[in-house]
Amino acid sequence: LQFAVSGGGLVQPGASLCLSCAASGDTLDYFAVGWFRHPPGKALEGVSFISSSDGITYYGDSVKGRFTISRDNAKSTVYLQMTSLTPEDTAVYYCAAARNLHNIVVMTPDYWGQGTQVTVSS
Repeated sequence: LQFAVSGGGLVQPGASLCLSCAASGDTLDYFAVGWFRHPPGKALEGVSFISSSDGITYYGDSVKGRFTISRDNAKSTVYLQMTSLTPEDTAVYYCAAARNLHNIVVMTPDYWGQGTQVTVSS
């Protein structure tokens, strides 16, 4: 499984961005997918996860109510819609996939995508 990650950029506080994680090499249907981020000078953190079959979602406390994860299995793509962005959201964002949601939760996925930089600054 390989990913093409896109959608990052430089935006002002309060703006929105939508990250895309398009998979190839295998069907994404059977994988749980997560978005993670690595803020400058801080540890990698889980942002949002979505299960493979029943669409169960999880959001970190810092993004709850502002970010929305979704998946389009027909397009083998997972999205992270981010709204009301703040400078604290500045980070390199990664998508990752695992056949077992547990592996996403404990940040040991089977596959990682490349990172995309999100910078929120005025």
